[in-house]
Amino acid sequence: MKITNDIKYVGVNDHQVDLFEGQYVVPNGMAYNSYVILDEKIAVMDTVDVHFTKEWLDNVAAVLDGREPHYLVVQHMEPDHSANILNFLNVYPDTVVVGNAKTFAMMGQFFTLPADMKKLVVKDGESLDLGKHTLTFVFAPMVHWPEVMVTYDSTDKVLFSADGFGKFGALDVEEDWDCEARRYYIGIVGKYGMQVQKLLKAAAGLDIQIIAPLHGPVLTENLGHYLEKYDIWSSYRPEDEGVLIAYASVYGHTKEAAELLAKKLEEKGCPKVVVADLAREDMAECVEDAFRYSKLVLASVTYNADVFPVMKEFINHLTERGYQNRTVAFIENGSWAPTAKRVMAGMLEKSKNLTYAETTVTVKSALNAASIAAVEKLADELC
Repeated sequence: MKITNDIKYVGVNDHQVDLFEGQYVVPNGMAYNSYVILDEKIAVMDTVDVHFTKEWLDNVAAVLDGREPHYLVVQHMEPDHSANILNFLNVYPDTVVVGNAKTFAMMGQFFTLPADMKKLVVKDGESLDLGKHTLTFVFAPMVHWPEVMVTYDSTDKVLFSADGFGKFGALDVEEDWDCEARRYYIGIVGKYGMQVQKLLKAAAGLDIQIIAPLHGPVLTENLGHYLEKYDIWSSYRPEDEGVLIAYASVYGHTKEAAELLAKKLEEKGCPKVVVADLAREDMAECVEDAFRYSKLVLASVTYNADVFPVMKEFINHLTERGYQNRTVAFIENGSWAPTAKRVMAGMLEKSKNLTYAETTVTVKSALNAASIAAVEKLADELC
């Protein structure tokens, strides 16, 4: 695939994977992206997952067309991008491996490095001259590993963005970028909003015409849209006005309360209402929606004087990713000692800038006139 006249795509599509990073469902697979910059000196940008060694090396060889690479730039040491470093060096032993000090420290943890390996240790802001192309390395620690750096080609105005601006899904599948990029970002990078904001500020000073990530499509048009999404996500602002009602129910009574609230909100003209059964729906999708919408209702049965396990898991996912700047409401259920609201609110104590609804719906076993009235009151407050 041609990115520019001098930059070629040599990545691979993975339709074998079912769970990315062992937890994220990827029905449309994954892409592991790698690029070759053809110049007086040739640079290969990252490798791919270990299951695609031959395909990737064949892709690289086809683009090189008999030439020898001078550099292998390692932007990120996660194994889906670094697994083939030694396999590459076995074929091209004279290649200089380019990375920062943390890159090489981590590389030595993954591999037994050959004593004669040629390496170039770069610092933040340093450049590498390929001839016509000049690569500048911008460190991006904790986006989302400590050794990460991105690379800017000032000639073709390409930002090689490592895992930034990536998404789930192979490149031979057509699907909406926003949805799977949002789920990817919040699930994998979401904890590190401050670091992403720092990187966005650095990128703002560059003339970027193309973004070439390590996952997902190369972005060549409407870059403002993708930059705006990343700014929203990394600053923890709601993306859309709406309400996510996330519930955990045992015998259906808490579910009934959640669905009644959704009905009332829709009747009152609430712009978007999403109901999620935490026990049955993809957890990453539920977490994505919690960050997408401006309001969240947590509805849980009291369970062992605590909350239902999937609700606890859900809130943990939110808090470890810095959930903030939202309105939160509670529905609790308990037949003799309803304490779910207290537990859920306690789990959110360290979250910043949360506004809590004045109305809490308490269901004792099943809905009755009083709890139905509370649902109506909460709907008024949220809408």
